[in-house]
Amino acid sequence: MKDWEPDISKGSAPVYERIVSALENDVLEGRLTPGDRLPPQRELAYRLSLSVGTVSRAYVEAERRGFISSHVGRGTFIADRAKPHSSMQDSGPLDMAHNIPPLDPAERWIGEGLIRVRQRADLAAAVNYAPPEGLPSIREAGASWLKRRHSVTRATTDRVIQCNGGQHGLALAFAALARPGDTILCEAATYPGIRTLADHAGYRLRGVFMDERGIDPEALARCAHETGAKVLVAIPTLQNPTTITLDAARRAEIIEVTRANDLMIVEDDAYRVFADAGTPHCFADLAPERTLMVAGVSKAVAPGLRLGFLLPPDDEEVRDRLLLGVRAFGYSPPSLSGLVFSQWEQDGTADRIADDVIAESETRTRMAASILGNAMAMPGAGRSLHVWMPMPMLDAERLSARALRASIALTPPDGPIVDAVAPSGVRLCLGGIRSRDALEQTLRDIAAMQFSADSSAAHGLV
Repeated sequence: MKDWEPDISKGSAPVYERIVSALENDVLEGRLTPGDRLPPQRELAYRLSLSVGTVSRAYVEAERRGFISSHVGRGTFIADRAKPHSSMQDSGPLDMAHNIPPLDPAERWIGEGLIRVRQRADLAAAVNYAPPEGLPSIREAGASWLKRRHSVTRATTDRVIQCNGGQHGLALAFAALARPGDTILCEAATYPGIRTLADHAGYRLRGVFMDERGIDPEALARCAHETGAKVLVAIPTLQNPTTITLDAARRAEIIEVTRANDLMIVEDDAYRVFADAGTPHCFADLAPERTLMVAGVSKAVAPGLRLGFLLPPDDEEVRDRLLLGVRAFGYSPPSLSGLVFSQWEQDGTADRIADDVIAESETRTRMAASILGNAMAMPGAGRSLHVWMPMPMLDAERLSARALRASIALTPPDGPIVDAVAPSGVRLCLGGIRSRDALEQTLRDIAAMQFSADSSAAHGLV
C-alpha cells in the first residue's frame, strides 16, 4: 500500500476537491504511479482529521475522472494510464459549431447527484412508464426552475409538461399547432434545429425580416397576411444566431400583431437563464392566451439529461394535443434523468452548476469581445453561449472555409438562414472548447483569418 497523504492545506475549494487536485498533481509528477494502492477511506480520513464521507466523495470524483479504480475486497488503486481530465480536452477539430455549455460544472457534480438519487422515495417509479405529462416530482422541479431561472410567473406543476429536451419540445409544439404543409413564421435567421424539424415534418418556414432590435413587427404582419400562417416561433432572449434580445417595446408590438392576426407563439426560451437583470417578461407571461413556451436544462445544466419542459396556454385542446404527441412520439417522457434534475433542483446542485456555467460564459463572452472587437455584435446580455460576427455571406463562407482548413469547426453560414432578407454572418459557439487557453487561441486565429480575408478582399484577391 502506498503511504500517501495529500497536501490539502492550500486553496479555498471544498476539501474533497482539494484531495482530488492533490491526487491529480501527484499522478502528474510521478509520486503516484499506476498500480499503487491508496489508503482505505477510513484510514485516510483519520490521518487528515476528516469525515469518512468527505474522503469517500473525493475517491468517487477521482474515479469518475479516471485516476483511480476501486475493487471490492481489494482496495483502491491508481488506474492504468491515469491521466488528467484536461488531457482529454480539445482533441480533434476545435468545436465552435455546437452550442453547448461548458461541461466541467456538471461533470463535477454528476457522481454525487446520482448517489443522492438512489435515496429518493420515488426512484422505483422510474422503471415504469410515466404519465404523458411526466412524474409529479419532475414537473414540480420544472415549474420551480422556470419560475426561478426563467422568471415565468405562470409556471406551476399542473401546467408544466415534461419533454425530452428542447428539440423534442419544439417538435411537440409544432405538431400541436400546425399540420404538414402549413407555414410557420420564424426569424429570417434562426436556430438550425428549427430548419431541420421543418424539413423532416414537412412544415413550410417563412423567415420574417429582422432589424437590429429583432423581428420587425410590420414585416411580421405582412408575412402573416401573405401566408395565412397561424404559428410564429421566436427566440426572444439572446436569439440564436444573432444574440439579439427583444426589448419591452418590441415584444409588445409583436404581441399586438399576433393578436390581430390570430397567431400562436412558440417561445423558444433556451437562453433566458443567461439574461441580464431587468430583461423584459417572457411571451408566456405577456400573452399567456397564445404562447406555448419551450424551455430546457441543456444550456445551463447538462445537455445529456435530455430534459425539457413545455408550458402551454390555458387551452385544454392544445394541452390534449401536446399529450397525444408525447404518446405518439415516445409514449412517455424518460423519468430517470428527470429524477436526477429533480434532486438537483431540490438540493441546490442545479443552481450551483448553472451559476458556474453562467460565470464561465460571462468570462468567455468578454474574452471574445476583447479579441474580436467591432467584428462581433455585442450580445443582448452580458454573457452568451454563442456570439455573432455579422458579415456578407461570401465573406462568411470564406471565413468558414479558412477555419475548417485550420481544424476549427464552425456552424455553416447558411445553416441558420431561412429567407434572403436574413442577416448573414458567422456564429461562434463558446462552450464546446474545454479550456480557456485553447478558446483564446482559437478566437485569435478566427480574428486573424477575418483580418486576412478583409485584406484579400480589399486587394481583389480570393
